[in-house]
Amino acid sequence: MTKPTSAPAWAALAHHKTQAEQLKMIDLFQQQPNRAAQFSACAAGITLDYSKNLVTEETIGKLMTLAQERGLNEKIHAMFSGQPINTTEKRQVLHTALRARNNHLPDQLREVNAVLDKMEKFVAAVHKGDWRGHTGKQITDVVNIGIGGSDLGPVMVTHALSPYHVDTLKVHFVSNVDASDLTETLKNLDPETTLFIVASKTFTTTETLTNARSARAWLLNTLKQEAAVARHFVAVSVNIEKVQAFGIDAENIFPMWDWVGGRYSLWSAIGLPIALACGMGNFRALLGGAADMDEHFTSAPLAENLPVILAMLGVWYTNFWQAETHAILPYDHYLNAFTKYIQQLDMESNGKQAYLDGGYLAHASGPIIWGEPGTNGQHSFHQLLHQGTRLVPVDFIVSLKSHNPLGDHHSQLFANCISQSRALMLGKNEAQAQSEFEAMGYSSDEAKALAHHKVMPGNRPSNTLLMEQLTPQTLGALIALYEHKVFVQSVIWGINAFDQWGVELGKQLCNDIHPALVGDKVIEVDGSTAALMTRFKQAQG
Repeated sequence: MTKPTSAPAWAALAHHKTQAEQLKMIDLFQQQPNRAAQFSACAAGITLDYSKNLVTEETIGKLMTLAQERGLNEKIHAMFSGQPINTTEKRQVLHTALRARNNHLPDQLREVNAVLDKMEKFVAAVHKGDWRGHTGKQITDVVNIGIGGSDLGPVMVTHALSPYHVDTLKVHFVSNVDASDLTETLKNLDPETTLFIVASKTFTTTETLTNARSARAWLLNTLKQEAAVARHFVAVSVNIEKVQAFGIDAENIFPMWDWVGGRYSLWSAIGLPIALACGMGNFRALLGGAADMDEHFTSAPLAENLPVILAMLGVWYTNFWQAETHAILPYDHYLNAFTKYIQQLDMESNGKQAYLDGGYLAHASGPIIWGEPGTNGQHSFHQLLHQGTRLVPVDFIVSLKSHNPLGDHHSQLFANCISQSRALMLGKNEAQAQSEFEAMGYSSDEAKALAHHKVMPGNRPSNTLLMEQLTPQTLGALIALYEHKVFVQSVIWGINAFDQWGVELGKQLCNDIHPALVGDKVIEVDGSTAALMTRFKQAQG
């Protein structure tokens, strides 16, 4: 395939950008009383209002033409039909098969259903107290040990579904190789009632295995007998031999497949802590919501397709407005880990500089993803959003109903959310700013001199993603929406969204540096690294 910059639609969009620079969103709303309805789309329990964007019908038409020229429909079919589109690793990309209702890939469907059934039996046994620890006590705490995709997804979903947690079990997460993470997690737990899940696709991830070995030692320090490991450890992995060598019974291994990438794996047995925290019924509802979004993604026309719309708006700002970052702001306390999760999904997928067909990108690819839940951000980084020199497109995410209807808390939350998107659009001019200073008691001259400090340019784009309520179903749809958005952008940019070679170099160097830090091995490194290693050794005595 040719480079995206060679597509006729790319050139048309570049020319159109010079006209779009004159657009004022507030004028567009005055000219189009029905603009909010015209620039909205709904699917799988989610409404996307993208009317507060620097776009017209012509802009959207040109963006969709670019998607067509880049062969998006064919690429969607290739992914869902199991073609090995992860070319650098020669793998299929079939995380959607993990939640498919009627998968036309029968082998995968059988395997997936078998694992789901095994998860269901295990979760029921733990919840009913049939699965007990080595000394016969019921399990009260579960600790998931993983990192990256084996941690971020389960952490995010488990937190997001807090209203659905079972009362008899607490689920904890350890990911950082910093011993403080494991130590603080275990300090108030009882080895006799604690169950560990070691989540590692290959069972070779250094951070995960280091934490797992320390957890194993903590357990045996109290329970003494090696046989205890089999009652207090289960694993999610493809490497059966290494898991068994650790002491985990083969019956307690939940399999994975190489056609599931780590950051897309929460739908698999990697989601076991989610099911333990919330129940298997809610885990299946999560899968169902994602399946709803999959069906929408594969069937809706491009101009009505939520993932495609979000993706192409991102291309518009990244490649034609030179926006370097994108803020995701959930106005929901339970989504406090959502932006971090999307950060990995987007930046590990599209933080690339190599074309699939050879050569290096001559244009920007994935933006820097950042943000945190509202309203906290309004008292910190929103200053930059409103008055900074950078254009930062924003996704606001909010529910109509709260799980905790306390006084007017939710109406205030919702009002703040839509007020921020309106403020980004409206801004404030010098005359308004001067008038405000005068109302504060400043003289006319003082107000005029200071007015520019209150000026906000406005006309800054945002999307609003609206849910009735945050449920397992809508959360599944929301996650799948962003997964597909990221994939669409990778198609436009001509990159592979499913490898992550940039993660590997630091790991490779660590394999040399660590033995030199803790032993007598001598390695050749730069002066800075050598000095830092010397300081560390001196500090250890």
